[in-house]
Amino acid sequence: MASRLAKINPRVTFVRVFEDDKAVEHWDNIQTKQPPNPSGHDMLDGETTITDIDKTEVNREFVRKFATRVLRASPSAVLLSGIVLVLSQSACVSTPSVPYSQELAPLVIGDPDNGDLHDGRARFREIFCAVNADHGKDLPDYRPCNETLVEVGVEPPPSGLPVPLSHSKADYLVLLVPGLGYPCIKAWLDHDFSAPKHVAEHGYQVELLEVGGLASTTANAQQIRNFIRALPADEADRQLILIGHSKGAPDILEALVLYPKVTEKVVAVVSYAGAVGGSPLANDARQSYLKLMTKLPRSECDEEDGGALQSLKPAVRRTWLERNELPQNIRYYSVVAFPEPGRISRGLKPSWRKLGELADARNDSQLVFYDQVIPGSSIVAFANADHWAMAVPVARQHRFASLTFASHNDFPREVMLEALLRFIEADLSELDP
Repeated sequence: MASRLAKINPRVTFVRVFEDDKAVEHWDNIQTKQPPNPSGHDMLDGETTITDIDKTEVNREFVRKFATRVLRASPSAVLLSGIVLVLSQSACVSTPSVPYSQELAPLVIGDPDNGDLHDGRARFREIFCAVNADHGKDLPDYRPCNETLVEVGVEPPPSGLPVPLSHSKADYLVLLVPGLGYPCIKAWLDHDFSAPKHVAEHGYQVELLEVGGLASTTANAQQIRNFIRALPADEADRQLILIGHSKGAPDILEALVLYPKVTEKVVAVVSYAGAVGGSPLANDARQSYLKLMTKLPRSECDEEDGGALQSLKPAVRRTWLERNELPQNIRYYSVVAFPEPGRISRGLKPSWRKLGELADARNDSQLVFYDQVIPGSSIVAFANADHWAMAVPVARQHRFASLTFASHNDFPREVMLEALLRFIEADLSELDP
């Protein structure tokens, strides 16, 4: 019977250790035999010559250190990288539906008075480059201005106006709403909040408004309302700027619609690589996969109402946007992650390819670029960074991550946040009577 099955459905396994011509150790990795790959190689290509015998002991020591310093010392990193691979399963090499380019279509920037998108990129570039030139090299992950901001389509010419870099005169309270799964990984991430600390030196107060990591947008909207309503008396009358990364963006938008009292305090909302239009990746993913994040060591999240992925499905987000009008007394801004293919971290490459196959190669590994834009908002920038690099400094605290799944996580987040707040402050000042 076994011989018959082997002929009909041959399997391949790789035996690792022999003693006296007998296998004494192997990995349980039996696989169905596959045809040759495009290069003409198959799974049993023949003998391989072992070289560098003199380096055997050095290599053994390297592996020993890897096991003791990484696999034992950083179990969260190992598990997190495994979750990334699970969530991007079946994301093999494929042809994108829309290939990568730096074309703006299908986005159309027109007359903001008619509800069209407004183009704020030229002035933002001037501000970002001025900040970067003044003190960017003193901050982490410095990158030249033209390597950080991508020129997509035709960008308007610069204004030529000076860029003041003085201490902020506004008294805004800036609230950052993080994305999917943040409470699950924040303890491991060991985030030092260097960007909020940096902008505090320039007069901007930024606080984290943490919401449910695996909850629906409706549940998180209520948490946003509760947080704002519970602000202490000395902050209750301050004007608010809300910045949402990833799923944090639709959480904010839903809060504005469900709780009109919130809109009385909010003057600006920013989609910062936000999942405004959802993600096609959510259509095939399972909420049960996300539950793995609750198993991370020191995880502070639970499944809650289990509605995170449902909330991120494009059909759900499109329907919500069609049925709900955003408050008109608030200014909206969109910072879009638009990485060049070479700026995608290794661990995010599978989901970047899959999203390219499903929709468009102009994506940040989680979101297509046009799905990050709030309708009627000002387009502030197209950033050359993947979804994690925009907001999550994985590699700064974890060298293992930088060498493996977060290989392109370096991004000047401090400069970006300062430039963004200076841009918004200047833009809002033009509205004051």
